[in-house]
Formats: sequence, C-alpha cells, structure tokens
Amino acid sequence: MIKPHGSDSLNALFIASDTDRNQALIDALNLPTLRINSAAAANLVMLGAGYFNPLKGFMNLSDAMGVCESLYTSDGLFWPVPVINLVNQKPSFEPGSRIALLDPNVNGHPVLAIMDVTAIERVSDEQLRVMSGEIFGTNDSSHPGVATFNTLGNYLISGEVQVLSLSYFQADFPDTFRTAAQIRSEIEQRGWQKVVAFQTRNPMHRAHEELCHMAMERLGADGLVVHMLLGKLKQGDIPASVRDDCIRVMVDRYFPENSVMVTGYGFDMLYAGPREAILHAIFRQNMGATHLIVGRDHAGVGDYYGAFEAQEIFSQRVPEGALDIEIFSADHTAFSKKLGRVVMMNEVDGHTADDFVLLSGTKVREMLSNGIAPPEEFSRPEVAKVLMDYYQIEGT
Repeated sequence: MIKPHGSDSLNALFIASDTDRNQALIDALNLPTLRINSAAAANLVMLGAGYFNPLKGFMNLSDAMGVCESLYTSDGLFWPVPVINLVNQKPSFEPGSRIALLDPNVNGHPVLAIMDVTAIERVSDEQLRVMSGEIFGTNDSSHPGVATFNTLGNYLISGEVQVLSLSYFQADFPDTFRTAAQIRSEIEQRGWQKVVAFQTRNPMHRAHEELCHMAMERLGADGLVVHMLLGKLKQGDIPASVRDDCIRVMVDRYFPENSVMVTGYGFDMLYAGPREAILHAIFRQNMGATHLIVGRDHAGVGDYYGAFEAQEIFSQRVPEGALDIEIFSADHTAFSKKLGRVVMMNEVDGHTADDFVLLSGTKVREMLSNGIAPPEEFSRPEVAKVLMDYYQIEGT
C-alpha cells in the first residue's frame, strides 16, 4: 500500500485507548482552557484522524510563513497550507503551559484536545496579508476563505497536541465519517492496490459520476473512494447530509457492487483552489489512495482561479518525489447531445457550446426550488429527487 506523506507509518494524534483518553479528559479538568475557532477545530480533527500526517500539532510562525512562501516547513516537510491556531486576544497562559482546547462546534464546548504550548507569537497585519495572499491567491475580502481567515486573529499558538475527540462528525455522520486509518484498513481488506479518490463538496451529478468511471477505467483502478467534505461551507452550499444521500443513491444504482467506498472527512472548506488541491492530495495519500481526480476549477470559488490552475500547480510547484500520490487530470465533463453520452469536452471535435447540456449552479438551484427536475442528461432522477425534496423543505 502507498506510504503516508512524510513518514513510513500513519501518525494519527487521536488517543485511541478509551482508558488513556478518559484519563486525559480527567487531567484536562485542571488545565487552563481555550475555546478555539472552527478553523482550528477542523485542523485538530484532521490531525486526530491522521489526514495531516506527519504533523504533530499546530505550526509556529516560522513554519507557517515558510509553508506560505516556499511550500516547506523549517525542517524540510513539503506542505501547502499552514496548519495553525490563531486567536484574537493574547492568552493569559505562557509558553510551556499545558492547556485544554475546547470545541466551538459542539454544545457545552467539550475538550477537543490537549496542547503543549511551545510558543505564543503575535502575527503582524502584514504577515497575515502575506499568508492570505499566498494561501488564497488574493486578499479580496469577498473571497469566502479570505473572509474567514481575516477573522481568526493575530496571536498564533503553536505546539504538539493530543486529540481527545473528533468533534461532531462521528455522531452526525456515523455511516460516512472515517479516519485515514479506517479507510486504509478497508482498502487493505478489499485487496485494492490502485485506488482513485474523488473529492467533493457538492452532490454528484452525471458529469461527476462519469468522470469517476473514466478515471477508474483509464487507470485500471481496483476501486473508488468518494470522499466528501463534512465540515463548514459557504452560505448557499448544499448541507453534508443531503449530499451524502445524493451520493449514496447514485453509487447504489450506477456503480458496480463493491467498487466504491462512500466516506467523508471533518474539515471546513478553504476554497483555496490550487493550494487546497495539493492539501487534498496529501490527505488522500495518507488515507491510502494512489490517485486523486483533479478536475476543472478544483476547490475553487467564483472567478478567483484559472480553470486548470489546480492541475498546473502540481507540475509547477510540487517537486519530483514530494508526493507519492498521482493526479488524474480531467477537463470539464458534460453530456454531448451529438454523441449521446457524457464526455470530456476537450476530447471531442466538432462541438459548440450548444451541443452540450450545460447548466449553471444558479439555474439548477432555481429549477430544484420550483420542483422541476434537471434533465436526465445532467442529473440522475434519483439524485434530482433528493435535491428537490431538500429545496422544497428549505423554501417552506
């Protein structure tokens, strides 16, 4: 099986032993506490679940700036996006303290992790601007990722962590949320050697479905892992529970039995385009996938990124040998009226835009809200029904 990123074995920071975890929770009662923001909480879940292997905790300012400017930490680890814990006010505890980090997303704010604080550093507005510009490729506050980043604060708290909870994801998505180790284990049990991962924050329509079929066929893959984001999205995006239902009904009807694992991970969407595509590749390697599908405008939003920047960054900024996972680059896929099937648009000749079934997200949402199913060339009827039911409830 493919090795995790940066190490020979997976370094998941969640305390798996019930006895050890319960003792750590008791110990946490006597520690200073810090209620962190959702972005830091999502980082902790990813650290705990092994997706951020081989990191041991939150980065300090030097590593964070190094990652932003050169894609490397000070000790030479290739990494695309800083994994940091920013707060708005300087805390009362000092470096060297052991503290309990509280979950902002669960009622009662239970302990999410214990942290050994190495440093507390003030990040200047200029340094934050540099970070934002490098991560998102823009400092435009209209970009949802930039808008969130700008609220996180100027004080960076770094240090190693022990994760005691995976937040709300296990309770809310018991059939879907999986750690990197759990997915690795299932891949091994199934005997899959070549494994394609498909990242999604949206319901899967015909184009997504056929893209997965194409990737599996062309790569000779043993299986597909549909890996959906279960954390926070921007306003207007489809909730994770609805996306989960859409994907499962599609997989059950239109993929061979036992060829697909439907799973999810606990992270908040960054909308960081090319940088986030590299991050996606790292945690798919950590979960055991050998290939990641990177399509048009992967992890993008609005018009902030070129259509294929998320593919180009792998050849332009990822050094040879930095990652073991391979990228399956894909063009926009759509149903061809001429050919009667879904195609990659750059692979067919003699077509104009009118020869494809292309619907904007706005148009699709409008149709669903009005109880109108998109054409079957665009969306499977079973998927459309799940979405129409959601929009009808949402509109009441």
